[in-house]
Amino acid sequence: MTPFLTSSWLQLALTFALVCYGLASLPALWLLIRGPAAQDRVLALDFMYVLGMLTALTLGIRNGSAMYFEAALLIALTSFVSSAAMGKFLLRGEVIE
Repeated sequence: MTPFLTSSWLQLALTFALVCYGLASLPALWLLIRGPAAQDRVLALDFMYVLGMLTALTLGIRNGSAMYFEAALLIALTSFVSSAAMGKFLLRGEVIE
């Protein structure tokens, strides 16, 4: 295989992955807006964070830039902190004791 063909297939796979992430975010957005319970909304928001992180990583591979990887790291850290805070709020009714 030539490098051009490999690069072309990689670009096609990355574009397909980005489309799949976009399509996966639609049901999560619907659950975030119309979720029957607060726990469902938190889970949908956490899933949206994961999709955002994966999108940033995919764009980093596609564009060859390290800035996307740093953005994905920040998204992951924010996701962890917000999920822990929302879980504590839903469990106890307050975040800071």
